[in-house]
Amino acid sequence: MPSATHVRSTAAGLSIAAAFGWATWYILVLAISPSTRPSAIVAWPFVFGGLAYTAWAVAAGHGRAFLAVWREPLAYVRTGFFVLMQLSVLAATYLAGPVDASLLALIGDVVATPLAVAFLLGAHREQIRSAWFALGLLLSLAGGTMAIVGGQSLAAIPPIGWLVVPGVTLSVAGYFLLTARANERAPPSAVVGQATLASGIVTLLLAPAIPGGWSGLAAPSDMAWVVLVAIGLTSFFLAEVLYFDAIRRVGLVLPPMLMTGIPVFTLLLSAFVLHLSLPVVAVLGIPVAVVGALFTLRATGAEASVGTAEPAEPAA
Repeated sequence: MPSATHVRSTAAGLSIAAAFGWATWYILVLAISPSTRPSAIVAWPFVFGGLAYTAWAVAAGHGRAFLAVWREPLAYVRTGFFVLMQLSVLAATYLAGPVDASLLALIGDVVATPLAVAFLLGAHREQIRSAWFALGLLLSLAGGTMAIVGGQSLAAIPPIGWLVVPGVTLSVAGYFLLTARANERAPPSAVVGQATLASGIVTLLLAPAIPGGWSGLAAPSDMAWVVLVAIGLTSFFLAEVLYFDAIRRVGLVLPPMLMTGIPVFTLLLSAFVLHLSLPVVAVLGIPVAVVGALFTLRATGAEASVGTAEPAEPAA
C-alpha cells in the first residue's frame, strides 16, 4: 500500500499538471481572439471535451453509467454551474485580462471550495480549523489581491466587469464541489463527461445570446479549429481528469489549494508566449499566494490517509 507521503506527492503532481492545463486556456483563447467569436470559444471546447469524455467512458466500460447520469436532476445543476463558470471566466478574461481572470478562479478554488467543504458538508473541519490553514488562507488571499490589483496595468476592469467577479468565484466552487461529491458514487468519466457534453449542448443553444451568435460558431480558419480542439482536449478533458483523480486520492482540500499554480503558469505564459509586461506588484503577489498554499499543505498533512474511495461500479 502506498505511503501517505507518496499519495500526497502524486496528488500534488496531478493537481499542478491540471493547473498548467487550465492556465493554457487563457493563452489559447487570447491567441485566436478577436477573429474567433466568443460564441465559438464558449461552445466548441465543451463539445470537443465532452466527446473525448464520452469516448473515455465507453472505452472504460462505463457507458451505462454515463447514460444513467443524464437521468439525474442534480446533473443539470452541475451543468448550470459549469456553463456559468465558463461564461464568467471568458467575460473576466476579456474585461480584466488573463492574469486577473485566473486569480478570480483561484479564489473560487483556494478559498470558496475548502470553506464550502467545511461548513456546507461538515468535512475536513479539523484541517481547516488549524492555524496553519488559516495563515495559508490569509496569505493566499493577500497574494491574490496583490496580483489582481497589480494586474490592472495589464487591463483595467471597467465598472461592468466587476459583475463577473462573484460569478467566477461561486461557479468555480459550486461546480468542482458538486462534481467531486458525485464522483464518489459514480465513475468520473460518466459524471464529468455528462456535465461537459451537456454544457456543450447548452452553450450551442445559447449562442444567440453570446457575442458572435449563430454565425460566430463558424471558426474563421483551420488554425482556429485546431486551437478550439486543443482547448477542449486540454482544459476540458485532460486537466479535469487529472484534477478529479487528485481529489479521489486525497480529498477535497489539498488539490484546490494547489491551484495557486494557475496564476503562476498564466503569468509565465503571458510573458513568454504573448510577450506581455508583468507589473511588479502582480509578480510579487504570486509567491505570497504560493507560500499560502504551502502552509495549507501542512494543515492537510493527514488528508492522504483519508482520501476518497474509488467510486463503486454501477450495478449491471
